Amino acid sequence: MRIYQPTLLSFTTVVLISISATVARGGSRQLLYTRDDPITIPPYLIFENVRLERAYVALQAWKRAMISDPWNLTANWFGSRVCDYNGIVCSSSLDDPLIKTVSGVDLNHGDIAGHLPEELGLLTDIALFHVNSNRFCGTLPVGFSQLSLLFELDLSNNRFAGKFPEVVIGLPKLKYLDLRYNEFEGKLPESLFDKDLDALFLNSNRFISKIPVNMGNSPASVLVLASNRFEGCIPTSFGKMGKTLNEIILMDNGLQSCLPNDMGLLQNVTVLDVSYNWLVGELPKSMGQMENLEVLNVERNMLSGLIPEELCSLGKLREFKYGSNYFTGEPATCRYLENYNYTMNCLKDVRDQRSMMECKMFLSKPVDCDSFKCNPVSSCFSPPPPSQISPSSQPLAPAPSPTQPPLSTPPPARPCPPIYSPPPPPLSPAPSMN
Repeated sequence: MRIYQPTLLSFTTVVLISISATVARGGSRQLLYTRDDPITIPPYLIFENVRLERAYVALQAWKRAMISDPWNLTANWFGSRVCDYNGIVCSSSLDDPLIKTVSGVDLNHGDIAGHLPEELGLLTDIALFHVNSNRFCGTLPVGFSQLSLLFELDLSNNRFAGKFPEVVIGLPKLKYLDLRYNEFEGKLPESLFDKDLDALFLNSNRFISKIPVNMGNSPASVLVLASNRFEGCIPTSFGKMGKTLNEIILMDNGLQSCLPNDMGLLQNVTVLDVSYNWLVGELPKSMGQMENLEVLNVERNMLSGLIPEELCSLGKLREFKYGSNYFTGEPATCRYLENYNYTMNCLKDVRDQRSMMECKMFLSKPVDCDSFKCNPVSSCFSPPPPSQISPSSQPLAPAPSPTQPPLSTPPPARPCPPIYSPPPPPLSPAPSMN
């Protein structure tokens, strides 16, 4: 018997693999894991190389962990020709072009139920792992720490749960991480925003905490944290993302602060959505420097003051939604945009506004941005009356509604916030495998 232990394979619980060189009792050779029900390899199966043999073990363990496959996507997952399995992509390995290996998994929209087994860590050459719109549960196995070439990880629209899967932090090549429409909960690790990601989608989970203060360290071009339970401040490090950030969606959380004064540093941002929060104060005048801004949504907050004239004069701005706030003035240029919403504010001589009494009661209380302790930030709005709106004050107006009609079709049975980087498409019948 020869002992086969890949150098890259070291799970938290030690996984020992041994391949019998002779035919074991019952006519099969066996890969032995520290588990009660190991995967066996029939003696008649011949593999092109040891990497494909390891892939066979990983995929058979995964198939065993599936409890429902309504479209029979894994019906042909048998035999040694793993590169012919549905959803499996093979190519030449990066370290040796003469060796064929499994380089990707794509089982999107399969409606498959089950979990991800530790043996998937044997797929050490994969660059992409896409399983969106299925019914996988549990969390990400520790074995994923072995996927040192993984570039794209899409687990969206499943039933994964538990704390943020910190195993992804250690993946050195990961650039695209999509965890949206799951049941992840708890806090986000600060190390997530120090990771060299290009796109990060965390919306529609159950994360609850303040957004880590180092969010601005992220080099991401797309950052979506919508529809969670984040609270407190928008980190003042926000402006550090000006060179890379293109889209940021923070809507439908519990954010309660003023907008950072240096918003104008985000000159590459095209989409900014902070709607359905508890933001107060004025829109910073520096936002008039966001020269690439196309879509701005600040609806359903408690913002007030005058909308900066420079903002509605931005050359690329086509959509500006600022309804259900307490703005007292708007430049005429806002009305020339393709799409805008000004209703339920405190605009004088304009229809569909809040009552005079409601506006007077709210605007009589000055906003002290320093009271939110988002440091460093200065006051946004300070009218003369003595009482203040502070983090401990209760709003006089009804809380913003936590829901809003989606802008695109959501995955089935999931609430879909109007994010501009669309969610996974809805399930559809699998294509014929003939």
